[in-house]
Formats: sequence, structure tokens, C-alpha cells
Amino acid sequence: MTAQDAPTAPRHWEADVLLKDGRTAHIRPIGPADAALLVEFYARVSDQSKYYRFFSPMPRLSERDVKRFTEVDHVNRVAFVLTLSGLMIAVGRYDVVRPGEAEVAFLVEDQHQGRGIAQVLLEHLAQAGRERGVDRFVAEVLPDNTRMIQTFRDAGYHVASEYEDGVLMLEFPITPTDTAIGLMQGREHKAEAASIEKFFNPRSVAVIGASRRQDTIGQALVRHLVTGDFTGRVYVVNPTAAAVSGMPAYKTVQDIPDDVDVAIVAVPADAVQDVVLDCAAKGVHGLVVISSGFAETGEEGRQRQRRLVGLSRSYGLRLIGPNCLGIINTDPSVSINASLSSVMPPRGRAGFFCQSGALGSAILEKVQNRGLGLSTFVSAGNRADVSGNDLLQYWEEDDSTEVVLLYLESIGNPRKFSRIARRVSLRKPIIAVRSGRTTQGVPMGHTVRRIAAPPQAVDAMFRQAGVIQVNTLEEMFDVAQLLAHQPLPRGRRVAIVGNSDALGLLAADAAAEVGLVVNKSVALGADATAEDFEDALDAAIDDPDVDSVVAVYIPPLNVSGEDVANVLAAVGEQSDKPLVSSFLGAEGVPELLRVPDVAGSTAGRGSVPSYPAVEYAVRALARVVEYAVWLRTPDSPPRVGDELDPGTARAVVNRALIDHPGGVDLSQDTLRELLACYGIELWSSRPVADLASAQRVGAELGWNVVLKATADHLRERPDLAHVWRNIDDEAEMADAWETLSAIVTDPANAGFVVQKVAQPGVPITIRSIEDPLFGPVVSFGISGPINELLADRSFRIPPLNERDAAAMVREIKAAPMLFGYRGSEVVDVAEVERLILRVSRLQNDLPQVRSLELSLVLAGAHGATVLTASARVEPVTDPRSDWFVRRLPSLPGDTLPS
Repeated sequence: MTAQDAPTAPRHWEADVLLKDGRTAHIRPIGPADAALLVEFYARVSDQSKYYRFFSPMPRLSERDVKRFTEVDHVNRVAFVLTLSGLMIAVGRYDVVRPGEAEVAFLVEDQHQGRGIAQVLLEHLAQAGRERGVDRFVAEVLPDNTRMIQTFRDAGYHVASEYEDGVLMLEFPITPTDTAIGLMQGREHKAEAASIEKFFNPRSVAVIGASRRQDTIGQALVRHLVTGDFTGRVYVVNPTAAAVSGMPAYKTVQDIPDDVDVAIVAVPADAVQDVVLDCAAKGVHGLVVISSGFAETGEEGRQRQRRLVGLSRSYGLRLIGPNCLGIINTDPSVSINASLSSVMPPRGRAGFFCQSGALGSAILEKVQNRGLGLSTFVSAGNRADVSGNDLLQYWEEDDSTEVVLLYLESIGNPRKFSRIARRVSLRKPIIAVRSGRTTQGVPMGHTVRRIAAPPQAVDAMFRQAGVIQVNTLEEMFDVAQLLAHQPLPRGRRVAIVGNSDALGLLAADAAAEVGLVVNKSVALGADATAEDFEDALDAAIDDPDVDSVVAVYIPPLNVSGEDVANVLAAVGEQSDKPLVSSFLGAEGVPELLRVPDVAGSTAGRGSVPSYPAVEYAVRALARVVEYAVWLRTPDSPPRVGDELDPGTARAVVNRALIDHPGGVDLSQDTLRELLACYGIELWSSRPVADLASAQRVGAELGWNVVLKATADHLRERPDLAHVWRNIDDEAEMADAWETLSAIVTDPANAGFVVQKVAQPGVPITIRSIEDPLFGPVVSFGISGPINELLADRSFRIPPLNERDAAAMVREIKAAPMLFGYRGSEVVDVAEVERLILRVSRLQNDLPQVRSLELSLVLAGAHGATVLTASARVEPVTDPRSDWFVRRLPSLPGDTLPS
């Protein structure tokens, strides 16, 4: 079989992956062209590893063996290879031995064992098996091959074993259980955090492109590393100079006599690929590419960037950039400023991620002016490889980082971001500014898909994950300085203490506008002393009906306010409730309000942030209150009943796609069967073409029926003139038919149906879609054209928990209609939430469902009736971005989401 004749594997089976030590490799299906690579790989494997694999001495592969191992059908015989630096370093395969069951085996080159390679292969083989109808793996392992036995057990599957003829027989289902997915995500977390840790804690850095000229980027990078007091070794690489800034210059990275952890690259764009090869040969962990001339310049640069990332990953390197400002770690034990910014921010508790280099410089200036302080800083530029998701993985475990700040110009993998951010937010607050919220625009250089979901869905994703989304960078710093220095509030109750009645009233108005409750307001008068402030602040903090305090101080003429500042700082340091101030109209954390920090930060825990206007202070406090409420709201998983049957649902969808390979709108009978698998009953609806058929159906249903038109242009009529209820005999049906036919236009195409009359209730709509980048999205709202025009809908990203469903019901503006508005009956909200959770689960389980709409659900006091529904199914051409395998973001230009 030639390479041209070989059956092809799905394109998404190929990916870059991150290993346990934070380095990259490439996984792909094997093919006949890999014969030579396989022979070379096998020659490097030790005799013991070969014996563990084949249970007998097998020093070399015969031509027949090579042919058998490399020529597979990608269905019943599937094999993946892992490559690094152009060499095969591992191979894993499964062979179907009986329907639904396959035997799996691995072989990893000895020097790469212990890097988690077998686990990566098992993940990808299991996913391929699930796609090919395999539901169980079996493996034969020698008892003393403990490492391979542990690999299977660590996968999170339930492994059954038995001993036979000196061989351990392992058997396990490959269904992606919550345990297996959780363990896989845990491995992903550790690998991505490890890859970033090397950037922030290098022992040595090489500046490639270092220059003796003062006005060059290379010279600035060297200067900032040296003046920033980097504790490691700095090496400069310049092929034409003997020395740079008094340090010996090396022609290449390989000429450096010691190890190099990180390379800072500032050479012309067309020379960067040669640098990658040089760094790979040296064993460098990662690259920070300052150089521009990549995707931000157009199509040619985009292709250059794609080649750069592919080359870096193929040699195991991670990359920050290109076209980036650089990285900073203010930890005194490292103190690295590997960036173009001359500003080394003060030590602080916040980690900052942004993309724009120019904006990064402004951010660092602002941080310094406010006295906020940072733990670490990354400007990722075009974000071709390392992304905000990687930084979140690192900051989650970083003890020096207590607050995460994100300026996002695009989101390459929103589904993964949502998953990681939701976990991190439970431990550390995340504050995010997202540009392009209205236009959903993507800047030049950011090669990601546009999100098809509405902007409200993206906002909902942030709320769902506990992310504090703000509108501007100024507001981000307002919130950050409060979170970094003050405790979280317990609730919404606020006390206002100040020496200005006017500003006190402004603060009270601002609090009411953002949902805070002013339980205490103390006006001290313009001549209030420091002792007066101290007494009032102590009383407010001790009040059990107060959760946070806003202090306002405008001094009389020729008074410094130092005594009051000392009081504020002392109270803020000792209080277990947050204290914010508008002190002298200052912005940030003024010197007078700072508390010394034993950890080295310029402003320690208990320092009192100040805002130039009381409205800013109250707005920042409200953002923090919302986060505290989210944090304290129980996050229980949805209660799953026995009525869920996802296996049958998949069979229903697959059957429809077999009959209609290109996709199809489901018939009502098929849709009813699908919904029943998730405990959703679709009310029977019988189409009728004329009066006689309407009368016949009404009699068959036992009368008390409704006649209605279902055409799209009619069913949203606010006057409900397309509906006639409570029809009890043939005469009433004739009257209804005649009246509706006269009212609606084009009655022949009105789509008349007859249904049993349902219990009265509030009409609601629940929808779900499969977004090409976002994955599943669920929305909820009151039915009707007015609500549609006003976009009064709530959104969430599955999987949902009970808190999400409850929030969806309550956050729409029309929610009072469900809770007894103007004396009406309160609907069965628990049943509405149950329907939302069921739709969410269905959409999450079945990516083939491109859209599902329960367009008319009557929510009454004793349940909810699904009267009208529709759905469309289509084949899945690309997997979701967080399929049940670990994979790095796809390269620019690939069709898979990054």
C-alpha cells in the first residue's frame, strides 16, 4: 500500500500536545510513510521496553512487522505516533478484537518515559475509539510493568483485572466519566502551569538580537534585565559584536557555555525561524518573541507566524508572542523585566495578562502611579501560542498572585476559558476587560474565529464563571485595588461616613443605582476631627447590619488630613469588613493610606484604596459585592433523574443523520422521541389541511382543543389572533376555522394544527444552539415579539448547575411575570429550571444538535407544558474545542478552533 492509497484519518486526530514537564510534542495518526521513522524509533528503544511491549525478545522489526504497524484502516486498527524534533518518540494503537472492544498497547522511547506520554496517547486513542464505536479497551500487561499498569489506573476509568498465564489482563470502559474527565483536566492544568513557570522563574536568559546601539530594541531588553536586578544569568547573542553592554556576546545560542532557560528574541521576522532551531538544539524551554512582522501585517505575516508556531512546538518549545511587549516577575528572588517597558512595577498581589504591546506599556505606568503593584505581567502580543488560559492555569497555584487581571482583545477558546476561570474564581478573583464587546471584532494578528453567539452570551459566560467583567481599564484598577488590599464583603449593606453632606448624598444615590443598600449614613460635618472619624468608623464596622464602609474626607483649607489618613489606615488594617474611601480626591492607594507589607509589596493587606469620586468607590464596591455573592452562592450540580437516556438520544440523532447525511429538521415524532430521552414531554400537535381534518382530529382528541396557525410570520402576533381556544364540537371548529382563515393571510400556508388545550400559564421560550467556536449555548426568555425586540433573554454555557438555571430565570427584565406580577399566580419556577437544565444537558451531550427551540412553553402554577418545539441536526465536522483529549490551540489558518 502506498501513502496515496492509504485510508485517511479524520483531520482533528492530529494535534500539538503539552507533556507533563511543560514541553510540547506532536500527535498524529500513523501512516505508511512512517516506516523509516518507526524502524529508527524501535532501534532506540531498550530491550526491556521491547519485552514489556511484545512479551518476548524482539530486537528488530521485520518488513512484515513494519507494514502491519504502519498500514492501518483508522477504524478497526488505529495507531497514533508522538513526534519531537522530527523523530518518533512513542507509538500507541488499538485493534478491534470484537464489536465494541479493542486491545490497546503503547511503546515509549526510554529517555522520554515519565513525561506522561502514555497518558496522552491513551486519551487520544480512547476518543478515536469512541468516535469509531468502541466502548471498551482491553490490555495485556506483564505484572512487573508497573508504570504501564499505573497509566491505565491513573486514567480515571474503572479498571478490572485478572491474572492468567503470567499476564495481567486489564479491561475498562472508555466512557468519559466525570472522574476520567476531571483527572484529564488535572493533568492539563499541571502541564500548562509547568510550561509557564519556566518563563517566570528562569535561571538564565539569552537576549537574541542584543545590540550596542542605544536606540534599539535589543539594547533596551538587555538594559531592562540588568537594571531590573535580574537574579539569574543574562547572555547576549549578536553574531557581529564581541560585547554588548560590557557583557561578552555569543554568535549563537549554542555557543553559550551554560544552560539557557528562556530566550528573548528581537531579530527581524524572517530570521526568527533560524533562532528557533538554534534554541531547540540548545535545549531552551521557551521563547519570548518581541519581533514584529507576523500576523499583524497581513496574509504573508500570518503564514510566517503559522510556520513559527509549528516549528517551535515541533521542537518542544513554548512561545510568548510574537509582536509582544514581554514578561515581568517582581518576585525579589527573580526580579526579571524581560520586556520593552522601562517601568518595573512595584511588588504586588495582582497578575496581569494583556495582548497589545502599546497598551501594556500604558498599563505598567498606570499600575505604578496607583501604587497597586503586580506579582507577574505578560504581554502576549499576537498570542500565537501561550494564551490567557495558560496564565490562569499558572496563577491558580501561584501563592504570590491573589488577584488576576485580564485585558482580552479576543478569546481563542471561550469554552476552555469558561471552565478554567470558573475553577480559578472560586480561589482568586478574576477581573476582565474585553474589547470589541459590541462589534465582536478581532484585532489584526489574532487568528481566531469570530463568535457567532450574541454578545450577551459572552457576557453570560463571564458571569457564570464568576469573572468580574468591567468596561474600562480604569474601572479594572478601581476594583483591583479594593480586592488586593481589603477583605470581601459579606453582603450588600453599606455604611457611609464622611464630613461632606453633599458627597454623602452622592454616595447614597450611587449605591442605590448599583444595587447596594445604605443601612447607615453618618454626616460628621466639615470640622470633624480624626477622633470623630475613628469613632464613627469603629461604630460602622462593629454594626452587624453593615457589610462594608465608604469613607469620604474633604479637608478644610490648609489641612493635610494626615491625622484622618492615619485613622483610616489603622481601621482598614484591623477591619474584617472592606473600607473604601474618597480621600482628598486621590486615586489609587496614597502613601498616607498604605499599610506596610511583610511580603515586600508597597501597599499591604489592609491598605485603604482611594477614589477621585465617591461614585467610582461605590461602583468598585458593587462589583466586588457581586463577586462575593457569587462566591457564597451554593454551586450544587443539577439533580439528574432516571429519565435521562443519552444513549437512546444519540441513537435517535444518528438514525436521522444516516437518512439525511447533510442534516435535517427533525419531524415532530422524532423530536418528541429525542426530548423524551431527557425527560421533556412535547405536547401532541396534529397538522390539519382543511376543516374536515380539523373536525376529525378534534373528535379523536376528545375535544376541548385549540386551533392555531404555526407559520413563522403568524405565531409571534402579539394579539394572538392566530389562536382559537376551547373548541368542543364540530360547529365550534367550523366557526374557528372560518374566522382564522379570514384573519390570517394566505391560510393555505398558515400551518394550522390542532392540540388539546393546556393549562394556562406564562409563555416562555428555551433555546439552545451549537456555536462553531463557543460550543453549546442555552438561552431563556418570555415568549413574544416585544421581548424578542428588546432582546430580553438570559444566556448560559453548558454544562449548567442549579445556580445557573435559577439565575437565568431571575435575571431577565420580565422575570416578575413568573413571580406573581400584579397579583397573578406564581408559576412553578422549579419546573422551568428543570426544563432549562434538561435542554442544557441535551445540547451538551449532543453536538450534532445544531439548534433546539422550545418556542412555546406555558409555565403555570403546577407545572409547564411544552406546546411547540423544533430542532435541527447536522453532522459534526470539527470537534468542540475542549473535546475529551488534551490538545494545544490549533495553528493560525487551521479550521479547528484555537
